[in-house]
Amino acid sequence: MRNNRNKKVNYQEFRNKWFDLGCVNSNQVYAWHPEFDKNNMSRWLKKGLLLKLRNGYYTFPEYKTKSDFYYYIANRIYRPSYVSLHTALAFYGMIPEAVVQITSVTSLKTSAFSNAFGEFSYKSIRSDLFFGYDVKSMSKGRTLLFAKPEKALIDLLYLYPFYNTNAELEGLRLDVDFIQNNLNIELFNEFSQQFNCKALAKRVKLVYQFFDIYI
Repeated sequence: MRNNRNKKVNYQEFRNKWFDLGCVNSNQVYAWHPEFDKNNMSRWLKKGLLLKLRNGYYTFPEYKTKSDFYYYIANRIYRPSYVSLHTALAFYGMIPEAVVQITSVTSLKTSAFSNAFGEFSYKSIRSDLFFGYDVKSMSKGRTLLFAKPEKALIDLLYLYPFYNTNAELEGLRLDVDFIQNNLNIELFNEFSQQFNCKALAKRVKLVYQFFDIYI
């Protein structure tokens, strides 16, 4: 009897297997079918049946209409990472403008990718600073790592040291009402202390002064 694992895989079989996952990489495909023909990917990409996210990572074009899927992609194509910085601040309404890039934090090296979904950038932090995110549930059992508001702001102040003057903070256009009424100051302060960074502590103190926060 012919080994079923060695049979040719057609697109419908591939789609049935991986569509609900949303994002699939080559290693997963070859673990599923070791004899999978890599030329299939090229053919399916040309036909518009697949979209390439980065080398070895693919998704299906139907997901382009799902806005939250952009965040999921950010998590999947560079791991470990969680959505943070300007993207998270905009999501929570802490800054007013829409963010062109999907910005994330990673314990890997700083990197960036461009694909049909947009621009994805990743800022590197030490592995012991990789915390302060929620695991958000999505459809089909998928999950998404997304920074808490307090950690998104701490990450920003840590990774963008030029936010060290009133003028730069004003240019960031942080929402006063959110900072004064919705930001968990105790948690924000706790996250700051975990970085054990004097330069960051100064920038955090500037935020307190700028928004008349007393702790």
